[in-house]
Amino acid sequence: MKSILKYSFIIALLSLSNYSFSQASPAIIENIPYLVTFGAESDSSWGDDDFQQTLFFNVPTDNQEDIYIRVFDPGIGGAYDELKGEFNTKVLMAVYGGIGCYTGNEPETISTLDVAPLGTELASKTFDNNLRYDDTWYSFGPFNTTEGELVEKFGSYVFKLVIKGLSGDDGNLYKVFMSNSPNENSIIQGGNIFTFKYAFRLSDDVLTVGHIYPYLDEKVTSVRVSNFDWDNDGLIRIISINKRGELCTISGDGNWSIHEFPIDAEERNTSMDIQLIKSKNRPIKNNNVVIFIQNQYGESLPFYASPIGGIPVYVPKMKMKSVQKKTN
Repeated sequence: MKSILKYSFIIALLSLSNYSFSQASPAIIENIPYLVTFGAESDSSWGDDDFQQTLFFNVPTDNQEDIYIRVFDPGIGGAYDELKGEFNTKVLMAVYGGIGCYTGNEPETISTLDVAPLGTELASKTFDNNLRYDDTWYSFGPFNTTEGELVEKFGSYVFKLVIKGLSGDDGNLYKVFMSNSPNENSIIQGGNIFTFKYAFRLSDDVLTVGHIYPYLDEKVTSVRVSNFDWDNDGLIRIISINKRGELCTISGDGNWSIHEFPIDAEERNTSMDIQLIKSKNRPIKNNNVVIFIQNQYGESLPFYASPIGGIPVYVPKMKMKSVQKKTN
């Protein structure tokens, strides 16, 4: 009962917050401290399999406000970043819009976006160990709504941020926010951030449970959860309206693990809660990991900063018991 009340409170808070959670990546409700991208000369066993990350931004067609994509701590060399020897890493961050920004790479059909980004480049910057960009926000923009790609199935315009490690071997830890202001994190009504693959830092706090919220559309009948470099650090647990805690196989150091399970009809058109639970006996500090989810066709499923339909809560099925009528 306590957990149901907790989730109900969070769902109510989501609606009251006027979409504020949906504008950030990682979102507050994900309990993930930072996204991470390593330099191209890094060892993948440090928790980044391809040294790049791609985020998509949904903007309503009727939005009249300026759009800024803001990045916290984009430089590589401060207290939040992961040092390997001396800081020598360069990371490119580029914003794309226009035709092909979303549809060109067909992100739903591939497990990685390790291809040349398509669309029109609207802005870009290469970051290194310049302290000017340490522990502060950098804003790309302003952009007009129609500079994104109009995607009919979303009913919105889509922008894309590609983060790519160019050189070096350090880890760049950062956060992202979609805003209508260059100087503060101010929401765009009805906006949302989503991705198909997440490279991120797990919390060091063993009491903090991380969350990822993939959306299950009407054609999903089974799901494959792929995780990389988990270092056997705890559990990955699945919660949905029909699943109350199915456990996934977790990966070790520098390898992938895949867990597949069926999806019931009632679970379609809802979000699923992938819970990231740290080991209390042997927690790994500064653990960077990668995760993506596919359906039975190998199509990657999107996960949203603000879960579509709200945070899922397990609903136990009622079992009907027949009662024999007594006869005199």
